[in-house]
Amino acid sequence: MRADDVRAVLDLLRRTGADVWIGGGWGVDALIGEQTRDHHDLDLMHREDQEEAVLTALRGAGFAETLDQRPVRFVMTAPDGREIDLHPLVFADDGSAVQASPDPGKPFPYPSSAFVTGTVEGTPVACLSAEQQVFFHQGYAPRDRDLHDMARLRRAFGITTHF
Repeated sequence: MRADDVRAVLDLLRRTGADVWIGGGWGVDALIGEQTRDHHDLDLMHREDQEEAVLTALRGAGFAETLDQRPVRFVMTAPDGREIDLHPLVFADDGSAVQASPDPGKPFPYPSSAFVTGTVEGTPVACLSAEQQVFFHQGYAPRDRDLHDMARLRRAFGITTHF
C-alpha cells in the first residue's frame, strides 16, 4: 500500500461522510510525518454505525471482503492486492470508543485522546495517537516491523514502549 493509495482511500471515504482513523504502520508514519517503511496494508478504525457507507464506497472502488472476523475486524482487498484492515468502533458521548476483542468481556479501549491528526505526504489525516499505538503493540512477540515502528515512536515522542 503506497502513500497515494492511502490518500485515495481516505478521500473516497471522506466523500461518503465516513469517519476513519489510520492505525498500524501507516498510523505510525502519519504521526512521524513521513513514510519510514513499506506497508502491506492500511489499518483503519471506523465508526461501527457508518460501516455500511464504508463497505459501499470500498466495493464501488473494486475492493471485496476477504476476511470476516467481526465484530473485531474485517479485511477488504482490491484486485491488485491492496488490503484494508478495518476495525469497527463504538463511540461514547465523551469521544472515547471501544472495539470488540476476541475476548467479549474485554473490549479494546480508545480514550478520546487516542484520536489525533498526522500527515501522509503533507496531507493532514486522522490517526491514532502514539500512546494508543503503543497500547496495541503489546502482549505478543514483535515482528521486525513492530520493532521498527516502536523505535520510531520512541525517537519522535520520547515515550516508553514495551519492546
